[in-house]
Amino acid sequence: MRQQIVTMLELQEAMNSKVNAEWRQQNYEWYRAIWVECAELMDHYGWKWWKKQTPDMDQVVLELIDIWHFGLSIRLLGDEPTAKGYERLASEIEQEFMADIAHKSFREDLEQFTELTLQTKSFAIREFRRLLEGVELSFEQLFNSYVGKNVLNIFRQDFGYKDGTYQKQWNGKEDNEHLVEALAELDPKMPDFGAALYKKLQARYS
Repeated sequence: MRQQIVTMLELQEAMNSKVNAEWRQQNYEWYRAIWVECAELMDHYGWKWWKKQTPDMDQVVLELIDIWHFGLSIRLLGDEPTAKGYERLASEIEQEFMADIAHKSFREDLEQFTELTLQTKSFAIREFRRLLEGVELSFEQLFNSYVGKNVLNIFRQDFGYKDGTYQKQWNGKEDNEHLVEALAELDPKMPDFGAALYKKLQARYS
């Protein structure tokens, strides 16, 4: 687990640096990105008692992965972007991730996580893990999905996300939906998983 966390920290550093090489000095409100994603997550899970709603679990998972991206970014600000720094951070995250915490309902757990995010402006790993357990998402699935979304984020940047020329809708579907379908066509354990996924997305985008 620790090595996989190191890998994700390195990927997140690379992604943030691709967007802005000086991202560490910008004081971005990563916590705000997290709580907004929490609201979107609640909509995908469903909360309206006056209408029939079925959780869209694919989108629920993708929202959790987005939150993980922003959370890792917060944690990266706490140490140097070096091999030793990543190792220290990975050790801390692993310990917090493995800590026990009591469950309520998924919606209540999400609200508590959101409240804690707003109060601390940080990333609560234990409470985030509780959300993963609430939708039966394992660490391995988190890792595989994170790598997939990281590739999509890089793809977006390469195709004009920052300057506004990127199109999020492809043939009537959002790019997140295409990502889910492309991931289902590939083996995440393949050595060139990231590169193969990028090619799948490129073919669909074209």
